[in-house]
Amino acid sequence: MDKGSIIKEINRLKKEKNAVILAHYYVEPEVQDIADYIGDSLGLSQMAGQTDADIIIFCGVIFMAETASIISPEKRVFVPDISAGCSLADSIEAKDIINWREKNPGGIVVSYVNSTAEVKANTDICCTSANAMQVILSIPESKKIFFVPDKNLASYIKIMSGRDIDIWQGDCCVHEYFDTKLLQEVIKIHPDAEILVHPESSSSHDPAIYELENAYILSTTGMIKRAKVSDAKKFIIATEPGVIYQMQRLAPNKEFIAVEPYNKCYQMRKVTLEKVLASLREERYEIKVPYEIRVKALPSIERMLRILGA
Repeated sequence: MDKGSIIKEINRLKKEKNAVILAHYYVEPEVQDIADYIGDSLGLSQMAGQTDADIIIFCGVIFMAETASIISPEKRVFVPDISAGCSLADSIEAKDIINWREKNPGGIVVSYVNSTAEVKANTDICCTSANAMQVILSIPESKKIFFVPDKNLASYIKIMSGRDIDIWQGDCCVHEYFDTKLLQEVIKIHPDAEILVHPESSSSHDPAIYELENAYILSTTGMIKRAKVSDAKKFIIATEPGVIYQMQRLAPNKEFIAVEPYNKCYQMRKVTLEKVLASLREERYEIKVPYEIRVKALPSIERMLRILGA
């Protein structure tokens, strides 16, 4: 089938099966184009809980579909590619949190939403890059905090909040690549550009970057919003380059420079139009979080959703 026929059939099946397609900003542009909602982890979590659809096709990685299943157990959640994983989510297991709790009774575990259902089930409150600061500040100062699994986001929040935080040493293999040296090299070439850095990036918690007057450490959605409203005409983008597609749509007269255009999340890029169609047509690769895990994980997500960031 050609691209036009695939899209037509996807739209027909969506209507027939009362399905909704949710897509992350990092998937291929053509997949973003057929999505009913495009967002970052926070936005997608919210939409999964709000949709009236019977079926959710989650164009992202497995932990995202798990989150949708936890929030909306009455809905059927599918992923187009069952092998689409996440190095960050895979960096920690539930047993690691249990071990920390044994040594720190009464401590609070904050898990970045980029984590498995089992980890969320052992978490007090989840967060995203959009609301991580609000989550940390909502915890009494007398409580010890364990932030998992992203070391870079945690390090940035620790500096900005001034809180005492134990940090798990996990990272996103894509964002870890965006170190200070690489970013400074691009800044030298484009000294007039505004700098937008995702807090998962290894450079996000370096004062050589975050103290720059024209640098902003922002969530994916925050970066897109900033690109639209800023008076700047040129932007350096330190995150997965898939986000630039939406930036260009919202601000077509501005220039967006990827720090490294080939440093992509190839797990997200596994999702194709053909796989979306197959997932809809055959209802394959269903993600269903077991009840005993879901009931333990849900409160941590619900607490996250009550603390919204921008």
